[in-house]
Amino acid sequence: MTQLTANSESSDTAFNHTTSSLNSFAPRLLDWFAENGRHDLPWQQHQTDTPNPYIVWLSEVMLQQTQVTTVLPYFARFMDTFPTVQDLAAADWDLVAEHWAGLGYYARARNLHKGAKQLVAVIDEAGNFPQTLEGWEAISGVGPSTAGAIMAMGLHRYGVICDGNVKRVLTRWAAIDSDITKSATTKELWALAERLTPNECSGLFAQAMMDMGATLCTRSKPACLLCPLKDDCLAHAEGRETDYPVKAKKQPKPSKFSDALLIESTDGEILWLQRPDNGIWGGLWSLPLQFVEKVDGKMNGKTATKKSENNEDKPSGDVRSNEKVYEAEFTTAEQIINEWLTENDLAAASTSRTLLDDDPIKHSLTHFHWYLTSRKLTVDTAQITELNSKLAAAETAFKWLTQQKARDSLGLPRAMEKIIER
Repeated sequence: MTQLTANSESSDTAFNHTTSSLNSFAPRLLDWFAENGRHDLPWQQHQTDTPNPYIVWLSEVMLQQTQVTTVLPYFARFMDTFPTVQDLAAADWDLVAEHWAGLGYYARARNLHKGAKQLVAVIDEAGNFPQTLEGWEAISGVGPSTAGAIMAMGLHRYGVICDGNVKRVLTRWAAIDSDITKSATTKELWALAERLTPNECSGLFAQAMMDMGATLCTRSKPACLLCPLKDDCLAHAEGRETDYPVKAKKQPKPSKFSDALLIESTDGEILWLQRPDNGIWGGLWSLPLQFVEKVDGKMNGKTATKKSENNEDKPSGDVRSNEKVYEAEFTTAEQIINEWLTENDLAAASTSRTLLDDDPIKHSLTHFHWYLTSRKLTVDTAQITELNSKLAAAETAFKWLTQQKARDSLGLPRAMEKIIER
């Protein structure tokens, strides 16, 4: 078994295991990782003597709330276009957004671009990437676990991680039955993670913990018989593996409703708007949206509650759109377009792109379900000129592009991809 020096500054009486179990945790895990772990991920640095913190930082940001299989093609594309942090910092936002489009959680992309500029400033002044945990935590979008991962894997220094995978492993192994969303539980988990992380090879340990959570100690159907920690895993001993981690029951997500306007010229070009930096899809390009406010379970005169042919839930009529959120999401450009459509009696002329004009696309975001119904409207040259003038006067970023050119050259949210794929 691998011999390591444990980080034993914390009192072992604070944890649910013996000192022997605590001390043997890392060696057992690393022996398993050496034989069964993933060693071919493009961002891994444990097999190199000259680690690259840029690669680790980029991958860690992408992997937040996103699976490895999803990240792999995005990471490859980023590295092809932005092989260094200087390349990423110097890139136009539109190019960064285009490369990120479809990966979701778009605030990560904005922080990534901002963070690249911050890192270049640090490198220009100090001659190197940040070399301390505090230095990395000062970079936009980098929290304690990401900073620990960069320190451990990107710099081969001591660093501790405590992300979602790690928390799941630890709550099961130690049978931590308090709510994982509470700050006291977070503090307890960090203390345990610090106790278990060895002083040497913390980068290997971090990667092993990630692999354990991703491949064995999964959310459902954990492969306990293959686990190197099963002999003293308290959840396994109780046969209650999937009872952990404990998390307060989430309230149902609210539903919101929008019409997505395909305002199209006679030669097939469609109007695209760049979303504001703050808010939903910040900095990406979208079709103009008309936010629909529900009244008494109805929207646009149609009943909002129904079942599809396969009995899938449709928008629920007992959830009302929040008026303040509605106003905040309705951008200046969309208000201009809405007023222009009304003034020219064009709002009623828009038609659904499908025969089922009450069959919206469902797009789930972190805090709500979004139901988008596409509406098509063809405009002539004079109308385009008038609308362009109004949008330009408001200093709104807009473009007229065909669907294919928009997909090739703009950063489009996945919801917009769904709409134009119909």
